[in-house]
Amino acid sequence: MKKICVIEDNAAIRKLFVTVLRKDGYELYDFASGISALNGLPTVMPELIVMDILLPDINGTELIKKVRAINGLANVPVIAVTGFATEQDSKKFLELGFNGYLAKPINTADFTAEVKRLLG
Repeated sequence: MKKICVIEDNAAIRKLFVTVLRKDGYELYDFASGISALNGLPTVMPELIVMDILLPDINGTELIKKVRAINGLANVPVIAVTGFATEQDSKKFLELGFNGYLAKPINTADFTAEVKRLLG
């Protein structure tokens, strides 16, 4: 069973992501903040991370740098999930090291397709 971490401060959105992915048979770990994720990720060692960009304690663009510095997580795929929804935003987040990008509100079919694509 592949492990996925969801980092999302909005409880309803976090619950949606976890519920949808659990139905597809993934093992889920969720974090409400960037700092709690940084503390938990080395223990979980996920195969994919779904990350909100606007977190209350650390911006997702800074958080991905810290995640990439964790031993064993440098090459783990990370999906940026954000309300920033222009084509330029998509390009920017991919250039910053994210492997995927989804704009809110999320279409669950697109969400699961992106997860499956990145997990191979």
